[in-house]
Amino acid sequence: MSRRPGGILATRPLHFIWIADCSGSMSVSGKIQALNTAIREAIPQMQIVANENPNAKVLVRAIKFSDGAEWHIAEPTQVNDLKWINLTTDGLTDMGEALTLLAEQLKIPPMTDRALPPVLVLISDGQPTDNFEKGLKTLMDLPWGQNAVRIAIGVGEYVNQEILQQFIGNPDIKPLQANNAEQLVKYIKWASTAILQSASSPLSQFTQTHSSDVKIPIPKLPKNETFSAEDIW
Repeated sequence: MSRRPGGILATRPLHFIWIADCSGSMSVSGKIQALNTAIREAIPQMQIVANENPNAKVLVRAIKFSDGAEWHIAEPTQVNDLKWINLTTDGLTDMGEALTLLAEQLKIPPMTDRALPPVLVLISDGQPTDNFEKGLKTLMDLPWGQNAVRIAIGVGEYVNQEILQQFIGNPDIKPLQANNAEQLVKYIKWASTAILQSASSPLSQFTQTHSSDVKIPIPKLPKNETFSAEDIW
């Protein structure tokens, strides 16, 4: 519990979930190594953001998908206790199954109606090889799926931007395009810190009486930069 003018504010859970493509193509040109590095480097900054906003309890998880989908970090883990285990690659791109798996955890229960809107960050370098539309519908049929902050990062030149845009579901927010390791690190850090800071701020908590109605202001997107052909995945 934290004090604020006029009363006491209870700490509210904020679930932050990475949804990571671990298909075989992510092994090419060091993409999966760059993703592991980017997330590992983002964690200390996430811890700083979480500690600066004590009214939100930041809980982190991760899903990996290739041939099927499974939880890479299964238990909601407080960000200060988070240890990242490297992702590895193999197989196809069952993104729809990943969204179905995610939806199971956004039901009430295990979610509560007093949580803050979850932050969902999808990272992929290709296009789904399963029924993406079914998985997305399963997610979006849930109030917490609809009200989640959904960010997508495309990796390399063969990613399906239209699919990523469907996941985001907001024409004002475009997928980020990471064409090399430097960009991927930049965008992962932005999604993991700027978005987290906005979602966990006291302003977000006071916006509405019911947390499922909270609309999180999205910070200004980092610019997609141009690189020479030698630098592009």
